[in-house]
Amino acid sequence: MSSLSNQPYKGTRDYYPDDMWVRNYIFSTWRKAVQSFGYEEYGAPTLEPLEVYTAKSGQELATEQTYAFTDRGGRMVAIRPEMTPSISRMVAARRQELGYPARLYSVANFMRYERPQRGREREFWQLNVDMFGVETMRAEAEIITLGDKIMKAFGATDDMYTIRVNNRKLINVMMAQYLGLDAVQAQLMIKLFDRKNKVSPEDFRDQAIEIFGKDMADVGLMKLSLLLSAKSMADLPTEILDSAVVMEVRDLFSLLERAGVKSARFDITLMRGLDYYTGTVFEVFDNHPDNNRAMFGGGRYDGLVGLFGAEPISAVGMAPGLTMTELFLRSHDLLPKFNSTTQVYVVALGDTYDEALIFADKLRAEGVNTELDITDRKLDKQIKAAVKKNIPYIVFVGEEELKSGQYSFKEVATAKEQKLSFERIVSEVKDHRRQSTGTGNEFDL
Repeated sequence: MSSLSNQPYKGTRDYYPDDMWVRNYIFSTWRKAVQSFGYEEYGAPTLEPLEVYTAKSGQELATEQTYAFTDRGGRMVAIRPEMTPSISRMVAARRQELGYPARLYSVANFMRYERPQRGREREFWQLNVDMFGVETMRAEAEIITLGDKIMKAFGATDDMYTIRVNNRKLINVMMAQYLGLDAVQAQLMIKLFDRKNKVSPEDFRDQAIEIFGKDMADVGLMKLSLLLSAKSMADLPTEILDSAVVMEVRDLFSLLERAGVKSARFDITLMRGLDYYTGTVFEVFDNHPDNNRAMFGGGRYDGLVGLFGAEPISAVGMAPGLTMTELFLRSHDLLPKFNSTTQVYVVALGDTYDEALIFADKLRAEGVNTELDITDRKLDKQIKAAVKKNIPYIVFVGEEELKSGQYSFKEVATAKEQKLSFERIVSEVKDHRRQSTGTGNEFDL
């Protein structure tokens, strides 16, 4: 009989303690940022009826990337590939009971059946942030500003990332009025724009010709060239600049400027592929040459709540992902050094296990996370274990320490060792924790 594989399912990952430390750091930073803006946490089921996604998320996501199956009751269900339909369903269910604007967030995992690659996994974690009940650009401005604050909370500076902004209404003007496409052609062109950075210029041109048709291809390609060369709104063709939606986009940039967001840029080529977006769309791009790609995005999706039988309500949201955030932090050397959540490793010297057990319990009662070595290994092996685990302090409990009340207290990083009382040990550990995190709690989880 062959042995089982020790590798996780393709496209998923295991989280060992140092990996979990990074994950908890990112989750905690997200939570602090969104809670500072007044957002409240919610949760939703891992399984949803498949129709929740086929209705509005787009055929590729709903049919090709979703883990779908028939449950034992004969119902077609799916492991959630995203959160937006779920929170829209939840808002619809309590449409009259919620206070508006409803500011809601969650940190959850999702699954999509797609080709695993750098920054993209089949199981992934996201922060989902949504505001319901505000029809003006102030909602988009707050969500984008919050995205900017999240980046700053990780230590990022304005030159490290760019927030690219567009508007689906403006895209519709571009597709119908400027490029002269019908509804089917427009949808195909939007999908092509969304893949622009994933195909070669030649493939992009050939696919555009196919969408335009031979009769319209020459004029269409010329107009596309003008669009792709536009670096700002002022560079857009007059036919687009004269549209009413341009004022909405300008209002948004004015709000962002007043909020101190300096990384926002207009990008007419930004599409955001999901079908439910109805207005502003945006994506946050990493500017690092080793990771130059979109990290996360969002936008306005006013029509989704109405699909669940409730009166429609306006909504704006975004969803930063764990893996892309981690890649950004590693690319820019912004990830803090891993520290164990255990603060003290207690070593019993000689026949003092019972007393060391009592000592460890006293430390825990004082709020100090304490591991007691229970192996009776040689002293050097116990110390090596503490070092491997990245535990910052070792306390030695022996007959001499118990008699004097002064315990050998060793700082692992510096190898500095001193004799301290129980009270001084507690004080030293808590002072170190405050200096490391700025608070008395690891990540304020």
